[in-house]
Amino acid sequence: MKSVAEVIRENHGEIVRRWTEEATRAASARGLEEPEFKNIMPTYLASLASDEPLGIANSMRRRHVESHVATRLRQGFHVAEVIEEFMLLGRCISSMWATAPREERPDVADVEQLFTELHGASQAVIELFSEHMREDEQTEKRYLRLIQKVATESLKVDATSLRGRLTEVLELVMEALGAQAALLLLNESEQDGLFIAASAGVAKEALERYALTLDATSFATRAAFATRDEAVTPQDAISGMEAEATVLEVGDALRQEGLRSLLGIRLATPHALIGVMCIGISEARDFTARERRRLESLTERLTVHLDNAKLYSNLQAKLEALNVERELRERFVSVLAHDLRGPLSAARVGAQLLLRRPEMLDERRELARRIDQNIERTDRMVRDLLDANRIRAGQRIVLPLAPCDLTALAREVIEELSTVHGERFLLEAPGPVQGNWNADELRRALWNLASNAVKYGSTEAPVTLSVARTEHGARASVHNEGRMIARAEQETLFKPFSRTRSAQAGPAKGWGLGLTLVWGCAQAHGGKVTVESEAHSGTTFTLELPLDAAPYQPSA
Repeated sequence: MKSVAEVIRENHGEIVRRWTEEATRAASARGLEEPEFKNIMPTYLASLASDEPLGIANSMRRRHVESHVATRLRQGFHVAEVIEEFMLLGRCISSMWATAPREERPDVADVEQLFTELHGASQAVIELFSEHMREDEQTEKRYLRLIQKVATESLKVDATSLRGRLTEVLELVMEALGAQAALLLLNESEQDGLFIAASAGVAKEALERYALTLDATSFATRAAFATRDEAVTPQDAISGMEAEATVLEVGDALRQEGLRSLLGIRLATPHALIGVMCIGISEARDFTARERRRLESLTERLTVHLDNAKLYSNLQAKLEALNVERELRERFVSVLAHDLRGPLSAARVGAQLLLRRPEMLDERRELARRIDQNIERTDRMVRDLLDANRIRAGQRIVLPLAPCDLTALAREVIEELSTVHGERFLLEAPGPVQGNWNADELRRALWNLASNAVKYGSTEAPVTLSVARTEHGARASVHNEGRMIARAEQETLFKPFSRTRSAQAGPAKGWGLGLTLVWGCAQAHGGKVTVESEAHSGTTFTLELPLDAAPYQPSA
């Protein structure tokens, strides 16, 4: 009668072959590659036939079990799958005497001892897995705490420092997953799309280039919107799909930099896509279920903080806008009270003089004319303010239209301004330019443009008004030499109460409504106003109009 140890020694190679074949078949059925590190199980098998003292043999076998479990953990095996491997080893050993004569089989006690050992190995597997899960949970909690700390601190930094804080988050994610590279793209807006917010690890320049060169249907979109079973629209994916890690294709450039596998995941709330994270490793292998789960857990917490950061940023922007609004209103009320007091006071004093000496009315016609001018000036201010408020509210100015000559209007404006500023104006017009427009609105627009050119242009160069027919309508432009308007300020010139820094610092006063009214006039006529400003050529405001503004009126 042979012992179990003798059977193992005599058939060690055949047992290993059968175990490898069965284990490989079981792994393939689960979608796994052929199990690696097969040398651990043969070594454990050999220890079952060892002649070492019991204590030494048990300690040695425990180390083999721990080594095998550690390997399988890295490969993403579940505890039941590892236990099944030890049970499979027992079946492969017992198959060696299944067909042997009774006298050549091990006795029952020896076989029971073998399966007791294998049962002990299975218990050790469960204990090791449980210990690993406890440690893994504590580790994950640690990383979640660190991410929460960094993400919370990032709320307090400016945009320049934010990239550095996000890089720290990526380094924590890399450490938690044993990754060699990481990239974070954030969603700026629906118009601008995803942009690179931070990157870390090896080959980060190559990873950034990779993300930027691929089109929207590949890298970012696949990570953001991919599903396992069916294609969905981006909006459906954003609103309804749980965040799920997605394996991404690795290009030749990344392979040359040492990255072999990429995993991407969406960062999304139920209402919006926050961004996409990607991690890379240097091994060409599948990501384990544990790695996917950990990435999903970490990014879920990060998504919450990034969403909070975005809400916080939006809130800050709105608070700043409200503060600016409040300051503008306070300044507006102060300026309005000051500017209206002048003409109203002058009209009141004149009216009182007339009331005291009504018999001298014929001799004081000039006083009555000044009263009328001051009341007209006050009415113009109120009308400008009402029109500016309409424009600000998104409403068009209502225009009564009639045939008029744009060239004649420009000439009138020049004559009016010349009485105050002298002969500083030139008119370039080949002839009359007729159209169906509102003469008062166009006169006000040209007056605002020309008076601004006098206020802020060079005092040594003339202000030129040009009027001409165009292929599609008419054009009026006002040009002045002088300091260039900064490009950043050009974008806000036509907003209510907006004045350039040089205008605010200069001696010329104003409400910042003139260009808003010019813009409103252009829109009401179905046209547009543009500005070009260069240091060497000066500043030109151009008003382009259709010949007939009737189709662009609200009633049409």
